[in-house]
Amino acid sequence: MARKISKNLAKARALVEPRPYVLAEAVPLLQKAKYAKFDETVDLTLRLGVDPKHADQMVRGTVVLPHGLGKTKIVAVIASGDKVKDAEAAGAEFFGGEELVEKIQKEGWTAFDALIATPDMMKSVGRLGKVLGPRGLMPNPKTGTVTTDVAAAVKEIKAGKVEFRTDKTALVHVPVGKLSFDSQKLVENAMTVIASVVKAKPAAAKGKYIKGMTLSSTMGPGVQLDQAAAEAAGKL
Repeated sequence: MARKISKNLAKARALVEPRPYVLAEAVPLLQKAKYAKFDETVDLTLRLGVDPKHADQMVRGTVVLPHGLGKTKIVAVIASGDKVKDAEAAGAEFFGGEELVEKIQKEGWTAFDALIATPDMMKSVGRLGKVLGPRGLMPNPKTGTVTTDVAAAVKEIKAGKVEFRTDKTALVHVPVGKLSFDSQKLVENAMTVIASVVKAKPAAAKGKYIKGMTLSSTMGPGVQLDQAAAEAAGKL
């Protein structure tokens, strides 16, 4: 039995033709199809020609969106010595050492969007895998969240740094801004993400790398994107 959809979503879907759109068409179309009363997040989904079961085909990285995400992320920093002061000065909402580790471990506290740690604190932070892992909050050197330069890391995250990684089905989901953004800013954010994913292609990946791309909003329809966008972004 087919799942019933709301009249608003049916109307929004009716605006989308069953064909690939270039980004410059897709963004205004999503904005036109808006019916939710809140400012929706715009997401880019890429279907990749990789096998995530193999470690050498995992696609993972970070990218700073040129126009940010439309919301400021809450950042926590676990560090020692002067690095705690650096975190505070850079604008981190939460900062500290072993006391923060203890709070997360004992209370399951995760009132933050990103966690940065200095390398010397990773032995303690490593104990937090069960709390942080499922939420995608575990600091990682590959994403720049394990670093001695905590000030730069905090500023990057505040400026709109997002992480991308393949899931079990070889999909990558990345937020690229809010529906209220100027359409050109959303296009540029999306192109920047696509370029970063193209650049992160593993050497072990064979055949067609980007098999499909879809742009959608929180409540709106999905819009299939033209592959030419991937090729253009790859040359940025």
